[in-house]
Amino acid sequence: MKNIHDQLLSWYKHHGRHELPWRNRRDIYAIYLSEVMLQQTQVSRVWEEYYPKFLERFPTLEKLANAPLDEVLALWSGLGYYSRARNLHESAKLSNGFLSDCPTKLMKLPGIGRYTASAVCSFGYHQTIPVVDTNIARVLRRFFALNCGDDRLVWQKAEEFLNLSQTRSHNLALMDLGSMVCLPKSPQCSLCPLQDGCKGKENPAQFTYSKKKEYEQLELFYGVWIQDGKIALTSATGTMYRGMYELPSVDPVYEDFLGSYKHSYTKYRLNVALYAIDDCVEEVVWVDLDSFDTLPISSLTKKAKCHIVHDKRMSV
Repeated sequence: MKNIHDQLLSWYKHHGRHELPWRNRRDIYAIYLSEVMLQQTQVSRVWEEYYPKFLERFPTLEKLANAPLDEVLALWSGLGYYSRARNLHESAKLSNGFLSDCPTKLMKLPGIGRYTASAVCSFGYHQTIPVVDTNIARVLRRFFALNCGDDRLVWQKAEEFLNLSQTRSHNLALMDLGSMVCLPKSPQCSLCPLQDGCKGKENPAQFTYSKKKEYEQLELFYGVWIQDGKIALTSATGTMYRGMYELPSVDPVYEDFLGSYKHSYTKYRLNVALYAIDDCVEEVVWVDLDSFDTLPISSLTKKAKCHIVHDKRMSV
């Protein structure tokens, strides 16, 4: 086991993603923020677009806790999975400026599950604790030839496999290995530092467990009401975009049809249709289209803007 650990850490030393900014921070809040942002999101988007701006605006847990939710959602706009931002904000308010170093206590905060709690304790507090995300789980399933979907067994193996002397680097190495080498499709086994001890290397696909995603198709109808160079928006009340602004919902009228587009959001596949309107039963706020980037507006609504500004029938 020591030889396997040494090979893994040697690989990590030479090939790991040491440049990621949150790996060079000691601030627990900054590490926690990165873990929340990275859920269901590409590393490059978080690193290049959202993480630095968010930390600049909310550099501490206290600053985040004292900020209005709409400001938090505005900076999160376009990142998706907005419940993450709402949970992050609520957790900041409940934390009193301090994140516990106890995984059990962390998991009592909104939006923090076993993985996030373990990641904060391992990467932030340098505790001797296993971490299992999607990438690490795939590595462990293949290495130990686990062909069942029992997450508890994966966590058990992660604990058995843990490098007790260099736990943080060990967990990060496994994460990078799953992201860069032990890929879901076409794993590069010849480059893997664990290949000598891997029980599943002859047939890695057999030990690649993934839940089949089922998507729900939804039809959405929105109204476009422009007046004096401004557009009408309403406060979203549904579960998807609660606390954000969106176009008014309308009943479809064929002769007022402006266009349509598709949008994906978590488990939903949305077909969105836009219609010209000159009145609305909902309470609206009037905003300049140029102000979209400063408001809590989803990518779905930003896509509508592209259709609106290019439609000659709309006098923007």
